[in-house]
Amino acid sequence: MTTQAQTRSRGRIGQSAIGLTLAAAIVSAWLCGHVYAVFFHRWTPAGIIAAPFVMALQCWLSVGLFIVAHDAMHGSLVPFHPLVNRTIGRLCLILYAGFSYDRLITKHFDHHRHPGTALDPDYNAEDPEHFWGWYVAFFRRYFGWQPFLTINVVTWLYWGLFGANLANILLLWAVPAILSSVQLFYFGTYLPHRREEDGFVDGHNARSSGYPWLLSLLTCFHFGHHHEHHAAPHVPWWQLPHTPLR
Repeated sequence: MTTQAQTRSRGRIGQSAIGLTLAAAIVSAWLCGHVYAVFFHRWTPAGIIAAPFVMALQCWLSVGLFIVAHDAMHGSLVPFHPLVNRTIGRLCLILYAGFSYDRLITKHFDHHRHPGTALDPDYNAEDPEHFWGWYVAFFRRYFGWQPFLTINVVTWLYWGLFGANLANILLLWAVPAILSSVQLFYFGTYLPHRREEDGFVDGHNARSSGYPWLLSLLTCFHFGHHHEHHAAPHVPWWQLPHTPLR
């Protein structure tokens, strides 16, 4: 093995180690927060004060689940290990809202092949400027029977079988999940791909937010570095702030 090949191999191993560590941290934190929120949170005066913080944290971690699944789709979570990527990606999307990994990956690659055009499933060519019209079209396109059935079955199990408080289920699980979809759409689709007077620099039809590192992490796990992502889709989310624009 040449020195260059050894360097690439060490780089892939390091990328896999970091990616798996971060994925495990996000999934574990989401699961712990979810179990607490649904089964253990109490609506005492202190609990009422803490509820918005629980909601905000679960919203952000739900965004993280989706971003991990997104890296798995591109094979950047664990390079050259498609089975590991698929397994983790499917787990994250099931936890997120019962989405089908195989259905989403097909649409996501269509998005990369035809960004910002009528053939882009993430783009609303009929109304490319107005946020809510685009979001509703985006939501209807991805929220099919599988997540609807999954959410209803899990809700019935939590409430009817395990006796969870319905307010916990709705306010501390359902609301953060919905808000996370708005957050993902706004920072990861609408802002990067909406039409503006200055246009786009190239055929990727994407722009980047330019936020400072911490704000970039909090808004969408650095997915606001969207032009960089389209130019180099093999780069994992945590490396995007350090990826030069092309």
